[in-house]
Amino acid sequence: MKTIYDNKAILTNTRNEQSVEVEVDNVRANESFDAFIATNKIHMRWNGKIYIGNAHGMEFTSKGPNERVIKGRF
Repeated sequence: MKTIYDNKAILTNTRNEQSVEVEVDNVRANESFDAFIATNKIHMRWNGKIYIGNAHGMEFTSKGPNERVIKGRF
């Protein structure tokens, strides 16, 4: 079995509840991932329920990228 993560996720600003789709990289399941908005990188950390990150005085939350499990030979 192999787990593959999408390269996109939804980030939500906790102050005004606006959401935006971002590119993700360096995904570690239930630990962390890096989100990229334009040229800014936001390091997101798992808190047990959701991913949380801070940048430019704002807090962002995310459910993380979608994951797919591939069974069999690859």
